[in-house]
Amino acid sequence: MGRRQLDSRQTWSINVNPDTTGGRVWARTDCSFDGSDGGSCQTGDCDGLRTPPNTLVEFALNQFQNMDFIDISLVDGFNVPMDFSPTSGDCRGIRCAADINGQCPAELRAPGGCNNPCTVFKTDEYCCTSGSCGPTNYSMFFKNDCPHAYSYPKDDATSTFTCPGGTN
Repeated sequence: MGRRQLDSRQTWSINVNPDTTGGRVWARTDCSFDGSDGGSCQTGDCDGLRTPPNTLVEFALNQFQNMDFIDISLVDGFNVPMDFSPTSGDCRGIRCAADINGQCPAELRAPGGCNNPCTVFKTDEYCCTSGSCGPTNYSMFFKNDCPHAYSYPKDDATSTFTCPGGTN
């Protein structure tokens, strides 16, 4: 899809090819690039690799029962507020607009963002690497500030939103 620099409160309309089945969008912050487009960022990515912490939007198009699925994920932490909204169709947008960085627990703070506890502690309790896991105090911190967002890997029931297939 490409890259685009957005200043605070700017928007970007993403137009995807009709045969696209899904994608991910995340923000990079405090980037420096050289003349050949190589560089580094404090949060986000370079060369296609997401570097935590980062706020992530995911979409899956024309999936189960011809529905489009959208979500905002804080599973890799948080770096900037995000809003993901359809431009047509009968469904609502989702957003995570809280000041999570300003309220981030000290043990999760990172330059430019707020890490997810899995990134920091690397335990099954926070990473959900076994068959079952549930919310923790840290995931509840994210969920309280951004109720539409995934706060841990198994947070499907309150974090995945659908639109009729073909929604723009």
